[in-house]
Amino acid sequence: MSQVLHTPPRQAPTADDLDLAALAARHGLTVSGARPSLPEYVRQLWARRHFITAFATAKLTAQYSQAKLGQVWQVMTPLLNAAVYFFIFGVLIGTRDGVDDFVPFLVTGVFMWTFTQNSIMAGTRAVSGNIGLVRALHFPRAALPISFCLQQLQQLLFSMIALIGILLCFGVPVATSWVLAVPVLLLQSGFNVGVTMVMARLGANTPDIAQLMPFILRTWMYTSGVMWSIDATLRNSNMPEWAITAMRCQPGAVYIDLMRFALIDSFHADHLPPHVWAVAAGWAVVVGIGGFIYFWKAEETYGRG
Repeated sequence: MSQVLHTPPRQAPTADDLDLAALAARHGLTVSGARPSLPEYVRQLWARRHFITAFATAKLTAQYSQAKLGQVWQVMTPLLNAAVYFFIFGVLIGTRDGVDDFVPFLVTGVFMWTFTQNSIMAGTRAVSGNIGLVRALHFPRAALPISFCLQQLQQLLFSMIALIGILLCFGVPVATSWVLAVPVLLLQSGFNVGVTMVMARLGANTPDIAQLMPFILRTWMYTSGVMWSIDATLRNSNMPEWAITAMRCQPGAVYIDLMRFALIDSFHADHLPPHVWAVAAGWAVVVGIGGFIYFWKAEETYGRG
C-alpha cells in the first residue's frame, strides 16, 4: 500500500519570536546580508568611496608588478594593439584611404575601445573573482565593479598622455575642442559602469560567461569603427537606413566618434550622427542607472552560492 505523506502545517510565530523581532527592531538590527533600500545603498557606497579608489589603484599597480617594464605596459599595450591594427587594416586592407590623420584616428579609437572592453571583461569576474572578499567582509558589492571601472579609467588616463604625444607628432594642433574630452570620458565612464554591473551580476551566477565575452566584444569592436570609418564605408553600402542609423548610434561608435571630434581637427562635425551628444548622454544615463539597479536587485545573493 502506498503511504501518504502529510506536510506539517507551518507554525505561527511564538510570543518569544515576536519579542525578539521587536527587540531587534528597537535597536536597529536587521537580517544579515539583507538588501538595503536603494537610497541607503547609494549612501553606503559613498561612505566607502575611499576604499573604492584605493582598491582600484592597488589593482592597477599590481597588474604589471611582475613585468620588468612595470607600469610602462599601461601605455605600451594599447599602442601595440594600434600598431597591429594599422598594419592589418591600414596597410594590408587599405582602410586608411579616404581617412584624414589615419594614425591619430586609429589610436584614438583603439584607446577608447580598450577602455570599454577591459571594463566589461573585468566586470564579468568582479564578484566571482573576488568571492573570498565578498564572503569575508560586509560592504555594498557594487563597490567591486565600480572599482574595476575606475581602474580602467586610470589606465586610460595614462594612455591619454601617449595619445597627446601621437597627435602632436602627426601634426594635429592643440585646440580648444580638446576640453570636450572631459565630458566624453565622463559619459563613457557612466555607460561602462552600467554595463560592468550587468556583467558582474551575470558573471556571479554564470562564471562561464567570461569565456564567451571575448567573441561578443570582438564582433562589437568590428562594428564600432575602431579601425575604419563608418561614414566612409556606409556611403558605398546598400544597407537600409535604419541599419546605418543603428550603427552610427550604438554606444561603441558614439563615444569613439565624440573623442575623435574633440581631439582631431580634421574630424569635422559632419562625421557625427545627428544629436550625438544627446545619444551619448542617453546611453550613459539609461545604461548607467539601469545597470546599477539591476546589480542592486541581487545584492543579497552575491557570495551565497
